[in-house]
Amino acid sequence: MAGIGASAAQSMVYLAGGTFLMGTDDTEGFPADGEGPVREVELSPFYIDKTTVTNAEFADFVRDTGYVTEAERFGWSFVFHLFVPDSARKADAASVPGVPWWLAVPGASWRKPEGEGTGIDERMDHPAIHVSWNDAAAYCGWAGKRLPTEAEWEYAARGGLVQKRYPWGDLLKPGDEYLCNIWQGKFPDKNNASDGYIGTAPALSFPPNGYGLYNVVGNVWEWCSDWFSPNPAAAAGSAKNPKGPKTGVNRVMRGGSYLCHKSYCNRYRVAARSSNTPDSSTGNLGFRCVRDP
Repeated sequence: MAGIGASAAQSMVYLAGGTFLMGTDDTEGFPADGEGPVREVELSPFYIDKTTVTNAEFADFVRDTGYVTEAERFGWSFVFHLFVPDSARKADAASVPGVPWWLAVPGASWRKPEGEGTGIDERMDHPAIHVSWNDAAAYCGWAGKRLPTEAEWEYAARGGLVQKRYPWGDLLKPGDEYLCNIWQGKFPDKNNASDGYIGTAPALSFPPNGYGLYNVVGNVWEWCSDWFSPNPAAAAGSAKNPKGPKTGVNRVMRGGSYLCHKSYCNRYRVAARSSNTPDSSTGNLGFRCVRDP
């Protein structure tokens, strides 16, 4: 295990915890996702990474441990169709029923985000992607950290604001300024990249929230430790340091990604939720870590 060194400690923010209002009854929300009801939750103090884990940091983990991600073991991962190399298209990469913009590309992994012939040399400061929940948990174990609970993630993402839609307030573009990396244009075929990015952005892009955290919405989805429940308030069992259901099928993901768009996935709000199986990996899914004081 690497443990917490000085540089790692500097990359984290201490949050004092306390009570906050979790969830939303916002009309823009998705009730079926279990975003509500709004409830008071109490948290103990914790540290959280300022950014998602980057390719450079994940490379240190792999170099130190020899770890092989699940996407590498499976031999493929999901890549957004606009990024798929011609070689993979010619090989008839399989699409996903209902979401044909995702293609199962042979060789795609954190090292080769779009498959064979692609790499991360120019993206070492970008979030590590194609990382499953199991991969993220392995990294946390090496780093002496853990994945955040869903409640810790939301508390941190809100940045001290109370029941605001976004980490900075209720307007998506205050002063016509882009504050996160999401889709602009006609999904899924035309991204105008008005915010400056078509795929992932560097982990330190855009202004931080009130707690000094970067890209808590947009850019990449972030794994949480909790099993997913469509009724998290009931599944929590306690309003103090809730940890979600004891068992489940999918793990919680938070924050949305560069593919989120109001026309189909308005989940770049701080209360929005989604989930995936623990062995799943995609080109828009990463993680950040927390640790106890």
